[in-house]
Amino acid sequence: MMKNLRVFWFIQLCGALVLLLVSMITLLQSAQRNTDNITLLHQQVIKQLSNQFSGDDYKMLVQQIRNSLNPQQLQIKTADGKIVHEHNTATAVSSGAEQILRLFGFTRENNPLQSADGQLTISFKANLDDVDAQFVTQFWLALLLPLLFVIMPLLIVPVRQQAQQKTLSRQIANALDQIVSSDSKQQPDIQLPDAFEQTRLTLLKVADFHHKRQAELLKSAQQMTDDAAKDTVTGLPNRNRFVQFYEETLRDTKHVDFGIFAITRCTELQNINQSRGYHEGDKYVIQVSELIQRAVAGYRDFKIFRLNSSDFGIILPRITAKEAENFGSQLQSRLSEYQKLAELDSVAYTGMVNYASGKVLGELLAIADTAISLAQTRQSNGWHLVKDDGSVDQTALGFGNQNWRHVIEDVLENNKIHLLVQLIQPASRSAKTYSEVLVRFYSEEDQLLPTASFLAMAEKLDKIIEVDRLIVETALSSIKNKNLQDQYFGLNLSSRCIHDDHFLIWLERRLLKDAAIASKLVFEVSEYGMQQNLKTSKRFIDMLHRNGARLTVEKFGTGMTSFKFFRDIKPDFIKMDGSYTRHIDDDKNNQYFIRLMVDLAHRIGVGVFAESVETQEEKQMLESLFIDGTQGYYIGKPQPI
Repeated sequence: MMKNLRVFWFIQLCGALVLLLVSMITLLQSAQRNTDNITLLHQQVIKQLSNQFSGDDYKMLVQQIRNSLNPQQLQIKTADGKIVHEHNTATAVSSGAEQILRLFGFTRENNPLQSADGQLTISFKANLDDVDAQFVTQFWLALLLPLLFVIMPLLIVPVRQQAQQKTLSRQIANALDQIVSSDSKQQPDIQLPDAFEQTRLTLLKVADFHHKRQAELLKSAQQMTDDAAKDTVTGLPNRNRFVQFYEETLRDTKHVDFGIFAITRCTELQNINQSRGYHEGDKYVIQVSELIQRAVAGYRDFKIFRLNSSDFGIILPRITAKEAENFGSQLQSRLSEYQKLAELDSVAYTGMVNYASGKVLGELLAIADTAISLAQTRQSNGWHLVKDDGSVDQTALGFGNQNWRHVIEDVLENNKIHLLVQLIQPASRSAKTYSEVLVRFYSEEDQLLPTASFLAMAEKLDKIIEVDRLIVETALSSIKNKNLQDQYFGLNLSSRCIHDDHFLIWLERRLLKDAAIASKLVFEVSEYGMQQNLKTSKRFIDMLHRNGARLTVEKFGTGMTSFKFFRDIKPDFIKMDGSYTRHIDDDKNNQYFIRLMVDLAHRIGVGVFAESVETQEEKQMLESLFIDGTQGYYIGKPQPI
């Protein structure tokens, strides 16, 4: 009796192992196939971009690669072995998936590529977060299925007689094989002796349950696939789905197609996140997506994707340039109406380019990005259409830069800037705070320029030091002319300036010229900027302190700051990044981190501020953590100086 029972259990266990093995092999092959497909896509796009690259502006190449693909790891090395860029954004999900695959002999290595001229070696690892998340989920389901659908029937099979056990075991094993392998639409034919009719009925119920569960799992897997390709804020298809759609549809030269591709960029997103909070930023992005959907509603077969946090991709098949201009005007009108209601400087800008089947994705994105640069130099919420077949050369690609250069030089020559201030409210009477100076830039036609785009292009065109000098000079003159020497003001400086010897010499002379005002100034520099060169950062701080000015390290907590860096730099203040402030009243981890930072900072005499404060609850929680000052849309909107 016991011997036959052991044989019976052994047969069922083998069935479970076979099912597990088949599931695992299928799952691993599918994961490897998806990985190979995505990696091949990355190779094609990166090779195309590297072959088109010339010069030494590696940041532009990196930006094009990240705009097109956003790889998980990326390293760019010159022919002499110098690494000019390297980053790694691996997630816990990807690491877990790699460990599972490694157990079964599958490995993922960085994929090296060389540019056509052999001057660059680009190593990358594709962004497989969505694939890995789906793989890990299906892996655990595959482990559980044998327990649910193979071992479970064993628990309900009665063992009655030794003589019947062998026959019954084989029959049940065959029945289970039918349950696992049969079509979900077909009822398995299970043959058992009459004495085991109840067992046969139970197995039929198990088969029915198995088929229903299998259908649910397939539906769940499909839902997970759809969710992985969907943006969580707007519900639109995300960048991965856009790349997949483009490569499967628009790159296919067998199906001749043409139309307009557009990128609409939410240029105010960063400002809204910082001044009003991330919740308002999400509302702004959702509103822009709805405006775009209304604008394209009259066109056939349109597609809208959210490419990244601030960019929407729009595909309008089979429309002419004239129709594209009408679309741009309609969208601009809708954006301008929203701008008035939301009290914004601008809302979004749109760059358009016509496409044809077979066009390389990276080139299409680069031309659309150039079109946005052109649009930003014109009317608020403007648009620009590149009217050609898309095969523009480097001169045409640089046209947007030349326009921006002209705009920036006009601002510098004619002092077309306007200053605002936003208060940092002290949390106690003894706390020392100041008002941060914010800058707005205007074009020749007195149109308000998008601040983030202006500063980014000034950095790109090597004009940022001149812009910072103009801001400092204008701020000092305004404080002096308006007799505001009894107030404290904060001025933002770019990381380029604090590491430039000529700028430091100029700034020290300027502070010495107005020594009374210098003692009322606090200069704000990002944590990332301070970390770029510790030696020059210390020299910059020493110069400020010699002249009575102070330093705030802003966006603190976003980088990998060590306590040694914190102690060596020893700024006068740190300003916690807004990501720690958002919903801090419900976030225990952020509460603990900020309390730790406040304690460490106060021990060495450094004040701590929090930005992007949106609600009364956030303000109260931050004050209970002994923060020294709060800043944000809830505390106060920017006002004229």
